[in-house]
Formats: sequence, structure tokens, C-alpha cells
Amino acid sequence: MRMKTKIILLIFFFVATTSFAQEKYFIYFKDKEVSENKPLQKNSQIYKSALSTLSEKSIERRTRHNESEIISFEDLPLRKDYLMTLEEMGIEIKHKLNWFNCVSAFIPENKINEIKSLPFVEKVEPVRRFSFNKSFQHFVVTKILSDYGSSFTQLNLSNIPFVHSKGITGKNVLIGVLDTGFDWKRHDALKTRNIVAEYDFIKNDTITANQPGDAPGQDTHGTYVLSIIAGHKDSTMIGSSFNSSFLLAKTENIESETNVEEDDYAAALIWMENLGVDITTSSLGYSEFDPGNRSYTYREMNGKTTIVAKALDLAYKKGVSTFTSAGNEGNTSWKHIISPADAFNVISVGAVTSQNQLASFSSLGPTSDGRIKPEVVAMGVTVFGALSGTTNQYFNASGTSAAAPIAAGVGALLLSKFPHLKNYQIRNIILESSSNSASPNNQIGYGLISAKAAIEFPNLEQRSNSLILNKVIFDENKNSVTTKLHLSVNESEFQEIPFETFSEDHYQFRIPQFNLNDNIKFFFTYQDSTGVIHRIPQTKNYRFDYGSFQINLNMQKPMFDFTRISEIFPNPFNPSEHSIVRIMFKSVGNEKLKVSIIDSSGQKVKEISMLSSLGENIIEWDGISEQGFLCASGVYYYLITINEEKFGKKLILVK
Repeated sequence: MRMKTKIILLIFFFVATTSFAQEKYFIYFKDKEVSENKPLQKNSQIYKSALSTLSEKSIERRTRHNESEIISFEDLPLRKDYLMTLEEMGIEIKHKLNWFNCVSAFIPENKINEIKSLPFVEKVEPVRRFSFNKSFQHFVVTKILSDYGSSFTQLNLSNIPFVHSKGITGKNVLIGVLDTGFDWKRHDALKTRNIVAEYDFIKNDTITANQPGDAPGQDTHGTYVLSIIAGHKDSTMIGSSFNSSFLLAKTENIESETNVEEDDYAAALIWMENLGVDITTSSLGYSEFDPGNRSYTYREMNGKTTIVAKALDLAYKKGVSTFTSAGNEGNTSWKHIISPADAFNVISVGAVTSQNQLASFSSLGPTSDGRIKPEVVAMGVTVFGALSGTTNQYFNASGTSAAAPIAAGVGALLLSKFPHLKNYQIRNIILESSSNSASPNNQIGYGLISAKAAIEFPNLEQRSNSLILNKVIFDENKNSVTTKLHLSVNESEFQEIPFETFSEDHYQFRIPQFNLNDNIKFFFTYQDSTGVIHRIPQTKNYRFDYGSFQINLNMQKPMFDFTRISEIFPNPFNPSEHSIVRIMFKSVGNEKLKVSIIDSSGQKVKEISMLSSLGENIIEWDGISEQGFLCASGVYYYLITINEEKFGKKLILVK
């Protein structure tokens, strides 16, 4: 029997729904005003136009992530003449999705073929619609246990109250929440929170709470999820990152007679990214469709099929850390995670009980292409949250929806403590510091997420021409002045390096200069107040390759990040001082790779093609053109194509 489409919310849903005929479509365009393969000129009008859509915070985050590519092809606006042609045909455009070079629009059946025949249209595809099954557990308000009230248990399982006690509460981090709606202005636990902006992508207005035409309970799920990460009511409810700022996107319509549509989700991510969001969290998921529409299969849970998964990875490419619920399919015939939990770089979150036992409903991995899922788990059984439509009422519910905002809050606490972190560092630290990182599996992934362990995990920071190693040690009995770094290069003897600065629990060490790709191993020691020496980690060594910002302990080096490509090193590049310039990437093997080196006028000066091998691959260039001449000083672009995916990197050559 064919199953109905499901959107994963708090718990299990049992009520069947009715689907309606498709009327909305994606219209994909063939091009933009600038070719996708041509480097963008920063002084061009189209570049300036794309830049003007970004907030200062978005530009700052993108620059921190990749200063050589603040604007990429996806950011360029859609062509106005194409939009005007559609509007003149009477087409009602819903969302303009520049990341995908398409619009979503309502199209009468008799005009579909006419639109397909337009010379600038690449293809027309139905917007996928998903049935929504609505049901809730009975509300159960539990006894107040502490200053955190009944929210203490769900946070304490991930050591969040301890981190709050150190003054780390999520300040200066902007979090985006995508859900069904938010009744935040009247509830005691939410009305004092810093909501920067909100938008209803269903009705295209700025009201995310229930309004006329909404189904009863439309904003219940979103209000509940928001309170788990943002709530703050002394002795009643504390959120995992309550001192952060928030963007709220209403993307999911719960009415049984209507459907949830994936373009709202993608449009919300673009809106959030443009406003400078640091972290996004969503407690929604898509798998199967109503009869009459093509269903996703498990084979398509591969990170590159659904719009929602691709949108999350594009946000990640621009420096955003993304979290989502894994799904509640564990005890159904589907069993596996659902999209967008299959996205390559999202942190998908499974659910455990207060005793850290896997919840039976928590969706399992792997993705269809074999990646471990979920990444982490957090408490998702009997989780306490705010009730919409009231000023001071709460309820308990269960599901991976409740676990995701706890985990996203941990990410926000980490970024709040270390604002220099790039999103791939945040992802790596969270996975490395979770409880099962030494033996990840497809039930709990890398294990139970811990705010304390994540902040104590060391991280690297580039400061001018120096590499700084940050280390937090939360031990009140430590003798602070005894803390040392012990460092080995390429299996040499460990040398002692004293800390350069120290403030409360936070140590900073300056790493000496080494050669690119040198293998660095290190550990820390300190004495406690009784003179006992402690080693961190107790048995193993931390490790990283010089030129990389990713530290590993239990995990193997990452296999093929979505961004695919490391930073170019050295950059700027002087051929008279360095024989080669390198760029590295991780591969799953047998991938077609082409690198085109292009000068600032758009002319190709060198092309390198290869079939990648499993693991690390290095592309080298000595500054010599295809014709055998040493290239002139100036700006060059590495246009890298891997299995039809294109990435651009800027290189400055000086002589």
C-alpha cells in the first residue's frame, strides 16, 4: 500500500489527508546575465546588484568563510526580461529563487507547454507537495525542578546548563528557525527574546503567528520548537541558546486540505542567508508524496536530489551552519532519515531518552550513498516547551523535532564563545566531541552532543600571519600557570610550548611556522591543585595538517566536504619564492576533475584534467601558462569542475 507523504514534526502522526492537483511549478532558466563559467568582475553592475541584497552581517560571515568568493553565480539576480515575459503571460510568480536560477509560479495547465517552449526556459517541473498529518500527544505539564524548570533535564543531558553557568549563552549569534509559525509575542518565555525579523512564506507577509485563514494550531509546533532553543522564563523554561538573536520563517501549512510545498523552504533559506544568519534549524522532513505525484525513494535520499537538501548545502557553501531533525521513521516501514537530513553538510539530529537510549521512532541511516546519519543525537523524548495561544502554559512532546533545536543551540554556544569559527570547523568539532565519535554508526551517529565537550575541543584561528590554537579547560582545580602544549611535527619528538595568553578557562597558544601539509600532533598537560598531572586527551593525540583548520582526534580526515576544495595555498603566490601553488580536495574516488586557470580578462591560461583517486588529491600549478610562459602578476581564478559541479577560487600572482 502506498504511504502518504509525511512532514516530520514532533511525534507520530496518524491522520490521513487529502491531496489536491498540482498547480505550482518550478520554471528553470537557461542563463543569467553573466556566464556561470566566467569569473565575476567586482566592478560590474550585476556583481554590485547581488552584493546590495546582502546585509553587512551576511557579508561578514561570507568573508570569514571564504574571502575570495563573497559573491558567486548563485547570488546573481534572475534576469528581469525573463521575469517580465512570464508576468506578461499572466503567470503568477510565488518565489524568486536565484540560487537555483528559477522561480516557483502558478501555471494554468494550458500554458505549461507554451512556457516550456520559451527560448530562455531550461525546464519546468512541478513543485513537490506533501501531505501533512496532524496529531498531538496529550499535554502534560511536569513539576518544576530547578531554575531551569522542567527544561533542565533536556538541556542537562547535553551539558548546556554548565556552559550557561560560564557566561556562554549564545550572545551575538543569529539563528534562523524554519517551521509552521510562531506565537512568540504573547508567551512569557518568548516575548522578551530578540526576534530580528520574521516572514510568512506561505502568505507572503510578516505575520508568523496564527492569522485569519490559518488552521487551528498552525503555530503550535513552531512555537514549541522556538521555545526549546530561545525560551527564557526563570524557574520555568530556559532555551539552549536563549541569548541569541532569531529569524523566524513560517514555511509549513498544516491544514489537512492543503499541502506543504518545498519552494517555501528554499525561499526562506535564501532570505535568512541574505540577512546574515549564522545557524539554521528546522524540524521538518520530506519523503513520500501523495498518489498522482512521483514519490521520493530511499535511493534519492542522497543529498543531491531534493530542493530542500540542495538549498541547505548552498547555505552551507556560503558559511551557514545548518541543523535539521533526522525524522521519526525509525519504527515505520521507511525507517531511514528523510530529506533534508540527507544533505551533505547538515547536522541531522536523532532523538534519545533522558537516559540516553535511542528513541524507537528516531530515523536511521545511512543515506542511500552510504554516509552515516544521523550525525548526532539529543534528548527528544518528553521534551518540555511553550504552548502557543497561551501566555504561560507548556507541554511535553516527543520527536526528533525537539532534539534539533537543542543541538542547534549547542552550535550557537560554540560560535558565541569562538566567533572566528568557520562552519566546517563547527561541524567537525561537534562530531569529534560527541560521545560516539570513535565508532559512529547509523543509529546515533557520532553520539550524544555535548556543549561542554564541544567548547573544550581545541580549535584553530588565523590571526594576521599567525596560527593560534585555542583550548578551554573547565577544571576548577587546575593550576592555571602549569598548562602546556606538547607538539610534534611529522613524528618528531614532542616539544613543549607555553601558553601565550590565558583568561579564566581559555588558553591560547601560538603555533610555529611549518610547511604546508606537515602533519602536526599535539596534546596538553596541566597540574591540579594537589600537583597531579593531567593529560588531554588521556591517551591519543589531536592532529591536523598544517594549512588546514580542521583538528581530528577520533575521526578520520573528512571525505569530501560539499565545498570540495581547500583554500589555495600560498595565496598570494610568488613563483620566484615558491615552486608551486597547491589546492587540495577529498574524493570518494574516480571523479572527473577539471581545473581551468583563468586570468582577470576571462582568458584561460591553463587547464588540468584528471580522474581523482580515493582520499586526498592535490592540484599544483607553477605559474606557467599552457604556452610555456610565466604568467604576469595579477588576479587569477581557479574554476574547478568535479562531476559537473563548479567551484571558483581566487588566486593573486605576484612577482
